[in-house]
Amino acid sequence: MATMKASELQAKDVVNIRDGARLGTVGDLDIDLDQGVVRAIVVPGSARLFGLWRGGQEYVIPWDQIVKIGTDVILVELRPAVEAEVYRPTGGPGVSEGY
Repeated sequence: MATMKASELQAKDVVNIRDGARLGTVGDLDIDLDQGVVRAIVVPGSARLFGLWRGGQEYVIPWDQIVKIGTDVILVELRPAVEAEVYRPTGGPGVSEGY
């Protein structure tokens, strides 16, 4: 079984394979503590200034939409039916609301 530290995930670029768009880097993880699994990765939007949120948006990408985790990049496939749910406004750095 392969293992990886959260800090190793945060150093990787996240790219959507549907359009080749670079979404950013992993900022947080949504972890199911009862099951002991990562449910989603969170990629902060570009509206950050000096580490502070300025009302931007973030991507919350479910684990099943991750296609490949490589050395430098995480490839994801944002499915059209889910994109509206994945790309949503956020009021702050937390990801617990509504997921």
